[in-house]
Amino acid sequence: MNTEKIIDIIEKEDSSKIKIAIADIDGILRGKYIHKKKFLDSVNNQLGICDVVFGWDAGDACYDNSLITGWHTGYPDARAKIDISTFRKIPWENSMPFFLADFSEHEVYAKTTCSRSLLKRVAAECENMGFTPKFAQEFEWFNFRGTPSEINQAGFDNLQPITPGMFGYSVLRTSLNSAFVNELIDFMDAFKVSLEGLHTETGPGVFEAAIFYDDVLAAADKAVLFKTGVKEIAYRHNMVASFMAKWNSKLPGCGGHLHQSLWNKNGTSNLFFNDTKNGKMNQLLEQYIAGQLICLPEILPMFAPNVNSYKRIGHGDWAPANATWGLDNRTTAVRVIQGRMESARIESRVPGADTNPYLAMAAALASGLFGIKNKLKLDIPETIGNGYNTAKQGGLPKNLMDATEKMANSEIAKQLFGAPFVDHFTRTREWEWRQFAGSVTNWELKRYFEII
Repeated sequence: MNTEKIIDIIEKEDSSKIKIAIADIDGILRGKYIHKKKFLDSVNNQLGICDVVFGWDAGDACYDNSLITGWHTGYPDARAKIDISTFRKIPWENSMPFFLADFSEHEVYAKTTCSRSLLKRVAAECENMGFTPKFAQEFEWFNFRGTPSEINQAGFDNLQPITPGMFGYSVLRTSLNSAFVNELIDFMDAFKVSLEGLHTETGPGVFEAAIFYDDVLAAADKAVLFKTGVKEIAYRHNMVASFMAKWNSKLPGCGGHLHQSLWNKNGTSNLFFNDTKNGKMNQLLEQYIAGQLICLPEILPMFAPNVNSYKRIGHGDWAPANATWGLDNRTTAVRVIQGRMESARIESRVPGADTNPYLAMAAALASGLFGIKNKLKLDIPETIGNGYNTAKQGGLPKNLMDATEKMANSEIAKQLFGAPFVDHFTRTREWEWRQFAGSVTNWELKRYFEII
């Protein structure tokens, strides 16, 4: 629908409420309800949102190291632009109209803090090179009984997954929670976030969903909306959905794998597809993979943004700790899926479910384009068999602080995303590490409280 048609629909709505949201640096949707008169006024102008949304962490604690915003700036309004093309209705909220917004027209925030604006810049560069990027993100997540308040009050102890045992691809477990599963599928379809498939993964109460691929910005929008939508639908069933990378050391982690391909300018031909029988990859695909593997250690926090992310990587959770690739090999960082014209692609397996989809997709696409622009050769040999046994091939940083320091000092990262973004983003990750390092954990209490 064009802008005029969408505005006409909003004007004729019986309800006066519109919901709008922006994604913060962690990929968390921050938003509000506005009157439709306010919306209609903002369509051709901009909407004020306090820039604290870029000045605090996932727990609303204000950064003490941000240069862009903070107490020193007085937390002014940032001027957001509503993206009219993101219009959809929220089926679980009386079909309320919904729109995403970003700061791509703001001189400062577009270059530093707004993850959606960053992806738009990378996508534009890709299109200027003559390519159409098609992406999709798939998610694994755990579901627990109870409300957020109940789980909080219990101190996150004795968490109860909605099903017992390890039962991947289970017909029984989806049937046991059929009301929840069917709402997920049907509501997401009505919300314009259609799922290609949904099934249980191995682990108690864990599901995996694959979203249909789309142009990269639309794909990232759908991924962000999927995560929030799942949580809201879970609330309706007295459940809490968790996209933590690793909630339990004895259970598998949660991936947020990125599927990606480059098509020609008009989107009719998949340039990663080889119509041959010898199984060889074309030069463009090899350059794209080479770029991803070279850049991966330099920009890892965009794929593993939290302290918890690193407890999933390299521990047998189908997330390798080294820069490897292989043909249909799920133990490597990059899995090449040759497939048909419609499905030939690569899958980045390092990203977890806890990623900000805008940042993860921007990182994957920019690093692949880096390989194409620099005509990199894929010198790393294909991994045959277990990728966990190839630790010498481009080992990745082991924790968030090491990864953050590497990215902060990386000329490659600054070349890909600009120094202003790298500076702001790595400051937020350094803050995240300090919050962890300064806390006293239950593990420490149990180990040292009496005995030491």
